[in-house]
Amino acid sequence: MLGSDIPKPPEERPTTPACDPMIRLSAFADEISPDPNEQLDCLKTHGIRFIEFRSLGGTNVLDLSPQQHQTFRDQLRANGFGLSALGSPIGKIPITDPFEPHEQRFETAMRLAEFYETPRIRVFSFYIPAGTPPEACRDEVLRRMTALARRASERGLMLVLENEKGIYGDTADRVADVLQSVGSEALAHAFDPANYVEVGQEIPAAWSRLKNWVRHFHVKDYRAADHCHVPAGEGDGRIPDLLADAVASGFDGFAVLEPHLIIAEKSHGFTGPQRFADAANALKNALSSRQIAYS
Repeated sequence: MLGSDIPKPPEERPTTPACDPMIRLSAFADEISPDPNEQLDCLKTHGIRFIEFRSLGGTNVLDLSPQQHQTFRDQLRANGFGLSALGSPIGKIPITDPFEPHEQRFETAMRLAEFYETPRIRVFSFYIPAGTPPEACRDEVLRRMTALARRASERGLMLVLENEKGIYGDTADRVADVLQSVGSEALAHAFDPANYVEVGQEIPAAWSRLKNWVRHFHVKDYRAADHCHVPAGEGDGRIPDLLADAVASGFDGFAVLEPHLIIAEKSHGFTGPQRFADAANALKNALSSRQIAYS
């Protein structure tokens, strides 16, 4: 486990923006390659300087050794990269699994967020057993999410809750239920359009319901007609519309490429460097067509 002398993350500021809201580009770099050198080279080619850190060399971020973390952080700093968030798997276990061991992994996630000086940790709201009504698990989901948010708040961190198929928060109404019921400034929403499309959720309705909680975007599009992940703007995720409305409403944060263009599994996705170019260019074109500033 990493030591207790890891520096605290910087506070998010300024309180009075010096410029208009803009989108900052990031990516799940493990979708490009398991090799960090290939990841950074590809991201540099596309002008992307942030990573949503999920895994390295096929090993989940929470299971890497302290030396691996030290080496990777040094590599990021030497190449001018930062993290948009720690792409943790917290909350991506069945709600029936014991919570206490998972809380220990959450402690690791918080230490790593501080180590990498990012204030954001991606989380989920627990898998519901097949055949079980989600409502039957609501109280336990809320108990766990409240505990996680409380601990994050005490450390000055923000949890960004991702929607996903099979998770309690797979629809906009249940995501809103978690966010509203927990009622913590340390818990916000990472809006994933493809994951909403995949469960049959209408995107305009989801956006209208949740936009005030959205602090993070995962840029993944999905075409329901042929059950296929596609570059941003080519599916039913309404990504250009969402980002335009978000920026018009004052959103100033990350749009994180998670394309899943070659592999889309329950626990990971893969795109490869060539298809990643398609994904990055599609997002940039969508932003430019709406005159949205990005960096």
